[in-house]
Amino acid sequence: MTTSVPDVPGAVNLRDVGGLRAGAGMTRHGVLYRSGNLARLTGSGIVALGTFGLRRVIDLRDDDEVAHAPSPLEALGLPVLRVPLFLGSAESFLARDLPLAELYRSLVDDSATRVVEVVRGIARDQPVLVHCTVGKDRTGVTVAIALAAAGVDTEDIVADYARTEAHLPEWRNTAVVAHLRRIHPHARHLEELATTSPAPVMRGLLGDVAARYGSAADYLRAHGMSDDELAELGRVLIA
Repeated sequence: MTTSVPDVPGAVNLRDVGGLRAGAGMTRHGVLYRSGNLARLTGSGIVALGTFGLRRVIDLRDDDEVAHAPSPLEALGLPVLRVPLFLGSAESFLARDLPLAELYRSLVDDSATRVVEVVRGIARDQPVLVHCTVGKDRTGVTVAIALAAAGVDTEDIVADYARTEAHLPEWRNTAVVAHLRRIHPHARHLEELATTSPAPVMRGLLGDVAARYGSAADYLRAHGMSDDELAELGRVLIA
């Protein structure tokens, strides 16, 4: 696996999802990027992001998150597709104190048509960047489903997802957990939800989707994606 981390000052958890094994092929570099929010991009970060030649940004955050941390993409004139992926808000899931595996199961069940919308956006325009606030959960799940549907090897998808944990600096985790602990003092799963990306959780999610639907592609089909759209997804992502 040879995914790369572009140098974009101010970007959170940004990487190119190229170089993942897909049977006899590999995911293309420079086609699909994933990240956390872009609100802290510096001037040089905006310039660096401009060199990607992005044709679309897909923002999975809810309205409150966008208002709190707007992304400075106007300078690049980039079209942004907003697909808030939690039904409710990110805060509502922290309040429910779900374990990470249950959160992901809820996301694929309750937001299936929105997951399809994101995957369609990936297939329609490239290069494309998918992001949420941290780039861990909503981004992790939708990118994983897209990659699995395109035929990427499960263990490479899992490894790419698990990389996020190493991309979150300790100072960030400490500050975020302290802030959330003040709001949710009795939450049992707060640290897991805020700071971790365990490989077994993503492996379990992909296994659950396959067990219930047959495959990630069949999950997308069941919620409205066509065979032609799935073929195009594979064509643009895999070389």
